[in-house]
Amino acid sequence: MAGGSEVDRLIELMAKLPGLGPVSAQRAVLVMIRKKAQIMAPLAKAMAEVEATVRECAICGNITTHQFCDICRNPKRDQHLLCVVESVADLWAMERGAYFKGRYFVLGGVLSALDGVTPESLRIPKLVEQVIEGEMAEVILALNATMDGQTTAHYIADQLGSAANLTSLAQGVPIGGELNYLDDGTITAALSARKAF
Repeated sequence: MAGGSEVDRLIELMAKLPGLGPVSAQRAVLVMIRKKAQIMAPLAKAMAEVEATVRECAICGNITTHQFCDICRNPKRDQHLLCVVESVADLWAMERGAYFKGRYFVLGGVLSALDGVTPESLRIPKLVEQVIEGEMAEVILALNATMDGQTTAHYIADQLGSAANLTSLAQGVPIGGELNYLDDGTITAALSARKAF
């Protein structure tokens, strides 16, 4: 590239972001450089602030800049209704629909023998503890409809036993589909028509 080593490094870093290849990253960097005061300076400041303060919510695993995320701190959320998701992206996808009024639990992945992801490497023991101590009335297993997602759901069901009423998402979530790519209406329909697991 021809922008100088610092500019080239910025383009390389931007190109590592999902959805941005080398050409898109180059365009984004050029826009930021042309609009330093309006875009680059505030972006750099916001990134530094987030880098210094971002953490995992101590309760659910969501991303926050406090000890507990806004969802877990909200007393209006149903404290006895828990939705288990694979990732923070899935949690955010569920929240976009503005239908679910309970709490969440982010596993941090799904079981995968091929990738070496074992129950011990996920947050499943903490989930079991929260369900039992929190006296959850219902636990929604909102995991992706993939083989690994369903294996994880069955493992969690075995671990929880009769500690709570277990349900899973219903219609609208295609086999092999991932929550983060579904539209809000599909997620809302799947939540409202959930079924016993």
